[in-house]
Amino acid sequence: MSQAVAVVTDSTAYLDPEELERLGVIVIPLQVIVGGRMLDDVAQIDPEGVATALREWSPVSTSRPAPQRFADAYELAAARGATGVVSVHLSGAMSGTVDSARIAAQDALIPVDVVDSRSLAMGLGFPVLAAAEAARRGGARSDVVAVARACAEATKSFFYVDTLEHLRRGGRLGAAANLLGSALAIKPLLHITQGTIAPLEKVRTSGRAITRLEDLAVRAAGEEPVDVAVHHLVASGRARVLADHLAKRIPNLARLRVVEVGAVVGVHVGPGMLGITTTPTLPGSP
Repeated sequence: MSQAVAVVTDSTAYLDPEELERLGVIVIPLQVIVGGRMLDDVAQIDPEGVATALREWSPVSTSRPAPQRFADAYELAAARGATGVVSVHLSGAMSGTVDSARIAAQDALIPVDVVDSRSLAMGLGFPVLAAAEAARRGGARSDVVAVARACAEATKSFFYVDTLEHLRRGGRLGAAANLLGSALAIKPLLHITQGTIAPLEKVRTSGRAITRLEDLAVRAAGEEPVDVAVHHLVASGRARVLADHLAKRIPNLARLRVVEVGAVVGVHVGPGMLGITTTPTLPGSP
């Protein structure tokens, strides 16, 4: 039996392909441009590939999907029997992806609601999962939209980068640009607020920064059931250690996942990035 509401997202959610298939989520890839070659995120370039390009200071940039790719996805959803679509994407303040989705939605065969998660990686992934579960359980389109927006609003993301240079080159620093003058003397902790990257704290060493990142996540998790994701880019060892610490310190941890970000996010954060996203566990979640 077909699902009445289809959920569409983009590749920067970096969710497990098997999980996406189980929930019927359609994924639109963003693109990475390496040395003039345009490659689909995840499918055509992996995290190690973009990390290598960044270490070699090769010309690397990113590009949003064309509206036609969204139009094709919405047409596919209709062909599968969906009567509506909820399309959840990375922050419109960081990418034009949401704009492409909205352009395509205007001429779609079925009604499409576009939701700006105002985040990325699992800050996007958690709202996508919440929307997909609501749709799977038979929720109306308006209900699925409400669940996605509520989850996005409740989700918090913090991250550490070895250098601000990649964010600067990609034009994603936003309010964190004022850290550049002292960038050599600090290890910055950043967070996502109002859809943009902003400075949170300045720490003198990477060890102290990661310890502080852990403390911030524990405080954000609170006492209620919570899902947590630890992100990294080619830093799996440090990510696993951080995840182990969080598992011991968060009292009502429901689910914990370690997620390596892909090429599109990797271009902007650089190798060595560590991040943590927390979101309240949805009632009735498995």
